[in-house]
Amino acid sequence: MGLFGRRAPAPARTDAEERPQADPENAHGASRLWSDGFGRVGTRSLQVLAVIAIIAVFGYVGTRLTLVVIPVLIALVLAAAISPLVSFLRRHGWPSLLATWVSLLALVALLSAIVWLVVRAVADQWDELGQQALDGFDSLQTYVQDLPFDFTGDQIASVRDAAVNLLQSDTFGSGAIAGVSQTADFIAGFFIMTVVLFFFLKDGPAMWEFLLRPFEGHRYERGQRVGAATVSTLGGYVRGTAIVALVDAVGIGIGLAIVGVPLVIPLSVLVFLLAFIPLVGATLAGIIAALVTLVAVGPVEALIVVAIVVAVNQLEGDFLQPIVMGRTLRLHPLVILFALTAGTVLAGITGAVLAVPVAASIWRAIQVWDGPDLPARFARQKREETV
Repeated sequence: MGLFGRRAPAPARTDAEERPQADPENAHGASRLWSDGFGRVGTRSLQVLAVIAIIAVFGYVGTRLTLVVIPVLIALVLAAAISPLVSFLRRHGWPSLLATWVSLLALVALLSAIVWLVVRAVADQWDELGQQALDGFDSLQTYVQDLPFDFTGDQIASVRDAAVNLLQSDTFGSGAIAGVSQTADFIAGFFIMTVVLFFFLKDGPAMWEFLLRPFEGHRYERGQRVGAATVSTLGGYVRGTAIVALVDAVGIGIGLAIVGVPLVIPLSVLVFLLAFIPLVGATLAGIIAALVTLVAVGPVEALIVVAIVVAVNQLEGDFLQPIVMGRTLRLHPLVILFALTAGTVLAGITGAVLAVPVAASIWRAIQVWDGPDLPARFARQKREETV
């Protein structure tokens, strides 16, 4: 071919040839980096951290908006407790609005009567009860000084000082400004709770159906099961706990009266109120009753009161609670303790009361996640679990 002869055109290079070829060893190494044991642990760790971050954000927002969140939760629990009455009235031909008003007024009247009775029976003796309990700490300090245990009186004294500081803090309204602020917050929260409770009773099922609009098929059926299970669990917990608390208060109150302990009515009321806090409530009520007995009557009678409290609580735990509560509160005591701790840290006494029914309702929702008797996959028993 001559110097000026035309060369044959070079074949066109495809896009694949233009792009640099990926190194198969590097690609395989990158995929293997996330597919081995450490990679899977890293992936799961990132997912867990993301879930924890979301929960932390919701928890922070909830603690900043307690004036709204707490009344709404209380309204939800109360609505679940008295929803059977509303349904009963509607089934018997009552208009929805009338049934809602009658149920709401009946609940308000019941709560008002309980508060009025407690105030009338306890107000004049509450300070004396607190002083008797604190004196009981002093007496206990005297008794334990000579015991052959590594348990000093200074430890009891520190507990007593903590209790005194708590009773004298602004939390109990010792400051005028704090008292006014707490009163205003209580009135605002009570108003919000009442309004939300009314609409939960009147339009609760319609609200839940509205929230389920995006779902169809088995997802919609799952939403219906979760809603029904949550309402049933919350309502059963409140009604069952009230019955158990009443039995505890009456039983322990009769025992205190037989022993001859003063302040029987305030102590019985305290037992009833603390019974709404699982695990620790009954123990705390028993300690206070024993301390008051120790000061007012004597050490032998205080031991008798401890035996009475233990017997009543044992009867409640082994016989009454399984019958009254049924499947409502099938939670491990360690789960209940964690829920109580978290609720107390986030919202004080109110959080301690609400934490356990919320945890129970979440667990019940998991139990019906894939069917009426079919838990979510991760919660199913996959093998025989024996210890």
